[in-house]
Amino acid sequence: MTPTAAFDPGRTKLIYGWAADRYLRSLPLEHFMEATNHARQREITLESFALVRAVRPDVQVFNELLVQYPRVGEDPDKPGQVVPDNFVVIHPEPIDADTSFNLPLQPVGPFLVLEYVSKNSRRKDYEDNHQKYEHELKVPYYLLFYPDSEELSVFRMVGGKFTTLLPNESGRLAIPELEIEAGLLDGWVRYWFRGELLPLPDELLRQLNAAQNELSTTRVELSTAQNELSTTRVELSTTRIELTSTRDQLTTEQAARAAVEAELARLREELAKAKGESA
Repeated sequence: MTPTAAFDPGRTKLIYGWAADRYLRSLPLEHFMEATNHARQREITLESFALVRAVRPDVQVFNELLVQYPRVGEDPDKPGQVVPDNFVVIHPEPIDADTSFNLPLQPVGPFLVLEYVSKNSRRKDYEDNHQKYEHELKVPYYLLFYPDSEELSVFRMVGGKFTTLLPNESGRLAIPELEIEAGLLDGWVRYWFRGELLPLPDELLRQLNAAQNELSTTRVELSTAQNELSTTRVELSTTRIELTSTRDQLTTEQAARAAVEAELARLREELAKAKGESA
């Protein structure tokens, strides 16, 4: 029996680098032409997963990156090759992948592959790709979207085969490991993270503008309230001064009244005394 050759990372990197270069040189011109709806969906996916990564750094998304992998029973110097529109890996450390994602040199493989098939997309053989994801790469999840007909499917690897996911109670297709749900909204695949719709930049801008307008209104209302409070304080101060003046006036009047009463009492005493002496 021929002994199995030890894995040589350096040699593998070199061989896979050559393979990636050959693949790039072999691409026809139409590969670099992309339908508008195809590009828009990739944009939505990248923008959405950027928000996910801000909360979960282990969720990393790649855009049209060549994936190379060994094929069972095939020449190890001729890796399998496929370019998903997007794919996601789950790994806590940054993934080092420049011109290609070489599976033997990576800590993990693609966890979710996403492809968008437009009637104007002639760059890929999507049926062939489906076979590669299912039988060769054995990707845990595969999202397939047809923008022209607004058809969305998500497949999950079960027992070595893809099975179609059914919508959950919210009518969306859930990928629990990513805490993500996918669903159609206004004709595009949108994503929900932990139950909340992931907003797009234009939506975030509208929310920001609305928040800024609300803040501006609140500041005006606060300024008005502060002015009213200042006026009330001035009025209260004036009232206190008036009350103090009134108290002082009352005190003066009371003192005068007491003096008059005392003088009257003294005069009465003198009058009574004078009457007693005359008698």
